[in-house]
Amino acid sequence: MMNVSPSRPARRAELLAAGAAAVTVVLWASAFVSIRSAGDAYSPGALALGRLLAGALTLGVICLLRRETWPPRSAWRGIAISGVLWFGFYMVALNWGEQQVDAGTAALVVNTGPILIALLGSRLLGDPMPPRLLAGMGVSFAGAVTVGLSMSGEGGSSVLGVVLCLLAAIAYAGGVVAQKPALGTASPLQVTTFGCLVGAVVCLPFAGQLVQEAARAPASATLNMVYLGVFPTALAFTTWAYALSRTTASRMGATTYAAPALVVLMSWLFLGEVPGLLTLAGGVLCLAGVAVSRSRARSGGAKAPGAAGEPSPERAPDSAR
Repeated sequence: MMNVSPSRPARRAELLAAGAAAVTVVLWASAFVSIRSAGDAYSPGALALGRLLAGALTLGVICLLRRETWPPRSAWRGIAISGVLWFGFYMVALNWGEQQVDAGTAALVVNTGPILIALLGSRLLGDPMPPRLLAGMGVSFAGAVTVGLSMSGEGGSSVLGVVLCLLAAIAYAGGVVAQKPALGTASPLQVTTFGCLVGAVVCLPFAGQLVQEAARAPASATLNMVYLGVFPTALAFTTWAYALSRTTASRMGATTYAAPALVVLMSWLFLGEVPGLLTLAGGVLCLAGVAVSRSRARSGGAKAPGAAGEPSPERAPDSAR
């Protein structure tokens, strides 16, 4: 009975973090549909810059309304690294790489990102790697590759495309791991806003392309680019940071494996692409792997501080992107 009261705040925080992670995954999955449209009219660098500018403007307005202060000096290293790697380099490399390879190859290479996050998180952040997390990631990775292969057309794969997708996965992993310590002293909104600004500065060399392409792009493509900036960038990266501040980088990385299953559903609903049995099976594997990776081992004894899913004293500063 004595443990009931203290567990309620922890349970509420866990549910809020799970809800924020769900919002992130749904919006990142929705980006697939918008990128398909905007990518026909905008080149990779211009699309990344336009998306980041829309996201930075949205986040800036929110910061002004909330009277958010400047991030503390201790958080700037993580913000700058994640801004360069994840908001900047990753978006350009991924946009470019996915134009060079088919969906199956992209799924195989890009979805190594969560695995790299787990490895880097364990090495640099001391994240635990329980068997359930590793097993769940393995199942989800197999599902993601199955979805990609089943949805592939007759497109080929170039060495350049594979390299770009691999670099995107590495940048994604490095950005997430760099972002985690910054959330110990800065708010999720601060980390996301200034990371997005750093990414926009990195992409400024594409400003000329953006202006030229925006002048002749159809309104639907431009609206999709703005949508990418407001929702999958401004909102989803903020909810991601909020959830990341309350759990490990490894577990958050594993959660993103739900995105391929949602992409299948959204492609069916919005693009009329009816999934086959292999695609559906891959989606089920993705969701099953996420469920396994986020589950906790049952134990008859008391849990030690810092057990999976429970906040530890050492993580207390993080639970306050």
